[in-house]
Amino acid sequence: MVRLAAMLLTVALLLSDSSGLLRPTFEEKAAQAASTWRTSGAEKIRRKGFVPLEDLSKIPQEVSEQIDYEEHGWVVAGPLPAPPARAQIQWDDGSAMQVPVVGPREALMALSPWPEEYTFPDDKQYKLTRATFTTMRLKTSRGMATVPAWRLHFSNLPDPIDRVAVDQEAIDTIEDAVGERLWGDGITDLEVFDEHTLLVKYGYGFCAGEEPFDVTLRASEKPDVVVLGLEMPYRGYGPCAGVGAFGQDVIRLNEPLGDRVVLDEMSGLPVLCHRAQNTCHARNG
Repeated sequence: MVRLAAMLLTVALLLSDSSGLLRPTFEEKAAQAASTWRTSGAEKIRRKGFVPLEDLSKIPQEVSEQIDYEEHGWVVAGPLPAPPARAQIQWDDGSAMQVPVVGPREALMALSPWPEEYTFPDDKQYKLTRATFTTMRLKTSRGMATVPAWRLHFSNLPDPIDRVAVDQEAIDTIEDAVGERLWGDGITDLEVFDEHTLLVKYGYGFCAGEEPFDVTLRASEKPDVVVLGLEMPYRGYGPCAGVGAFGQDVIRLNEPLGDRVVLDEMSGLPVLCHRAQNTCHARNG
């Protein structure tokens, strides 16, 4: 939803009559994205830091079917243990990383779409009565890892919920390294069919009342990265009511993908950042 809103805002700002400004080519923007990736420290974070590729919560199916996020709040209803100052992430290859951790209250509030100060009737609360410090298995950019976690027990849910305890706001993240970049028309996800073939999904905007225009998916291959982007007819500058559209296409790579990271040319971030919450961001919600 946030990405769609940003895309429509971009449409409102960028579409209308010609302004005569020279726009950078896709190859120029791809070169900039690749350069930023190499020099910002983002690649080091991907290889040496904590970059989760899955959701940070493990919610049993029976529990997931009962949760009503819009009508219920999450509250502490029992004494909770204090968190350790630090804990360790252990990767299957033997590498490890010491990380700061959040407490069980913070882990609880990461499950909620509501600020902690919001109140709910007693029968509209998920009541946390107990928490135990444990670990959970998580897929990361460095492979599978055993990660510190809180096991949250509720009086009115049939099973506990596990939540990663790593304090992501206190460690380096890819988004922090790359910096604030423009969001708008761009790549939303991809699926790797084989080492040479990617199914790429994308979104773009156009003015209401116009017909959707032709979009060309482009790829720029570097030894260490693959940059994906869109080429569209230039529509000039000026306000308009934006409409979002989505599509997908197949890209054939000249060289095997291997361990190369796939970047979105618009944001400069890995495409995987769109796939799972908290992958590249300094948030615990």
